[in-house]
Amino acid sequence: MPDCLFCRIRDGQLPARKIYEDEGALAFEDISPQAPMHVLVIPRKHIPTLNDLTPEDEPLVGHLFTVAARIAEERGHAGPGWRAVMNCNSLAGQTVFHLHLHVLGGRPLEWPPG
Repeated sequence: MPDCLFCRIRDGQLPARKIYEDEGALAFEDISPQAPMHVLVIPRKHIPTLNDLTPEDEPLVGHLFTVAARIAEERGHAGPGWRAVMNCNSLAGQTVFHLHLHVLGGRPLEWPPG
């Protein structure tokens, strides 16, 4: 999608502090971090929301969580704890309509969120 912010980051048209990439996913630092560790993990495939997932996307979504766990481990947050969040649509706080996983850690995270 040419007007998608995350597709433009994926394609190298916009800068990002990338920390991981492979054939299925890309991870980069959030530009407005809500915790000491706030990374976004996106699929390379453009999927607007969780509502747009199909059964064939199941391995890809699992891969996003595996990447998130790897990043949390590498940054020393696996033991103390970290959070993975996906928002779906505007009312839930989604502002970029390209599926993405927020990976947060490094401070106590309140419950319930929001």
